[in-house]
Amino acid sequence: MGSGKSTLGSKLARRLGYQFMDMDHLIEETAEMSIPEIFNEPGEEVFRKWEHDILVELCSHEKLVIATGGGAPCHSKLMDIMNAHGSTIYIQLSPEALKDRLIKSRTERPLIKDKSEAELLDYITGLLGKRELFYSQAKYIVKGINLQAEALAQLLMDS
Repeated sequence: MGSGKSTLGSKLARRLGYQFMDMDHLIEETAEMSIPEIFNEPGEEVFRKWEHDILVELCSHEKLVIATGGGAPCHSKLMDIMNAHGSTIYIQLSPEALKDRLIKSRTERPLIKDKSEAELLDYITGLLGKRELFYSQAKYIVKGINLQAEALAQLLMDS
């Protein structure tokens, strides 16, 4: 959350001449519900099933940049699936940098909307601690500060 997956992913896709898909938006469109509504009812288990099924379907396409939700790599062996079908990128940022970005963001994020800055930093630090094991399995780990789509495109083309 706040790392720039959607923004950079969209720019990267344009740079490469690929199509861009934001999985959270695709899930919301398919379900005709927001992510918080899905988590509330029918629940996280159903959300994760849809996430898995949609990602597996997307992996059958070529020339596609996919921005997953932040939790996707941590469930249903999705990181293994993504690594088997494409080039995965972990946009690495410190908890402090993520906190600063989220505070400045205009996007409503229900999971963090009522948190103070200190609570937000604790939340992000805890979440990254749980997810780092999965994120670190990405084929590419890049520093997210001042990251440009051009640099990502070059990284992919050089490999």
